[in-house]
Amino acid sequence: MERTISVEEKIRRAEEIYAKRKHGEIKPIATVNISQKKDIKLLRKMILQIIACIFIYFVIYSVQNNAFPFSEDFMNKTNELLSYDTNFLEVYQFTKQKLQEVFIPKQKEEQESNKQEETLEEGIGGAEETIQNAKEENIQSNENLSQAEQDIINIKNTTSFIKPIEGIISSKYGQRDEATGSVPKNHTGTDIAAQLGTKIKSSTNGEVVLCSEEGDYGKHLKIQIGEISIIYAHCNNLYVKQGDIITQGQEIAEVGSTGNSTGPHLHFEIRVQERTTDPELILDL
Repeated sequence: MERTISVEEKIRRAEEIYAKRKHGEIKPIATVNISQKKDIKLLRKMILQIIACIFIYFVIYSVQNNAFPFSEDFMNKTNELLSYDTNFLEVYQFTKQKLQEVFIPKQKEEQESNKQEETLEEGIGGAEETIQNAKEENIQSNENLSQAEQDIINIKNTTSFIKPIEGIISSKYGQRDEATGSVPKNHTGTDIAAQLGTKIKSSTNGEVVLCSEEGDYGKHLKIQIGEISIIYAHCNNLYVKQGDIITQGQEIAEVGSTGNSTGPHLHFEIRVQERTTDPELILDL
């Protein structure tokens, strides 16, 4: 039987223990609560046991019920696959060949494209060099030509012409064999004989810079295109006025015999910076 301790005795013993600890006679004993750690270890162990039981149950169930992972069909196909004598070298060669078929044509296309670009660049460079050489040769050759010949070349290279009328050439450009007081010896254009009132078409595009009824040319007009001017003289009537913009083939006047003229005809004259040139060397009249 244990002796019952009164409350006063418990208080007295507690005071004695406190006093001894305070003076260092009794060292406090460290306590560790290990019940919590034990609980965690037990919980992990229980979870692992549950997982192991579930896995064992699944295996037993699959075997008893001929489940897929262990079915006879699955096992037969597995054995059939394993029975094949696989030649890994052939597999490698086949794979390599297919990859080459995919990538090598692209590389060839890129190489051919690069070659074509290089060839094109070389061709452009050669063409530019040829053009430059031609220009230099043309300049050198033009230096040996007369001013009239250079004018003819420049006119043909810069302007397109059509016949202004259909008719018979009654007097050519240049010096005339027969001349009178009214007909000058030096003829600055080409005369084309036609019936009175025949419609005259503009031989080029251009702008009407002059319409006049004065002088030896009678009723006449001048159409300018760049440095080139074309004169249509001895007209019966003028259909355009100064400042009009003319298109090639447009009807601009009628054949007449006004001014210093011996009969109905068109005096057709071409100039470059007021230098006359032979129209028959520019276009077929």
